[in-house]
Amino acid sequence: MESQVLKTRREVVSAIICTFEGGRECAAARIGLPLKKFDNHAYENNNCRPLTDSQIFQLEQVTGTQHLANYVAAMYGGMFVPVTSPENLDNVEMYARSVQSAAKRGTVDQIIAQALDDGVITEAEAQAIQNAHTLHLAARTAEVYAAIDLYRAKSGKTI
Repeated sequence: MESQVLKTRREVVSAIICTFEGGRECAAARIGLPLKKFDNHAYENNNCRPLTDSQIFQLEQVTGTQHLANYVAAMYGGMFVPVTSPENLDNVEMYARSVQSAAKRGTVDQIIAQALDDGVITEAEAQAIQNAHTLHLAARTAEVYAAIDLYRAKSGKTI
């Protein structure tokens, strides 16, 4: 699975740093902190406060991830659905969204099939299924909203 809903804020920060090109050094420079101070805040060492939401957001803008948004949405029992502006949409983008949504549904089905191999779904397997299902529903919802926005923008109609 390409993405997952992480369980803790610390996992979120770690995942972002792992995907940041150039690693911790470049991430620290991006938000204007010396490396040691960045490490202390990122990993909450030496009684340092964690990175702020806006610092994490800045890092995610570079990595293209949405771990923090997914984490916060999951805390509230929801899912994060990114909304794209109509000017960034076209038929190629719509096809890509459709394929991404279908692939995520396939991931859900594969996890269920693997979990059922022994006839019982364990708690860990249930978590994996629910996580994949949330990501699939978010992708599908984003696809539907994008279709509405794309064709509403072309026709000039508003609801």
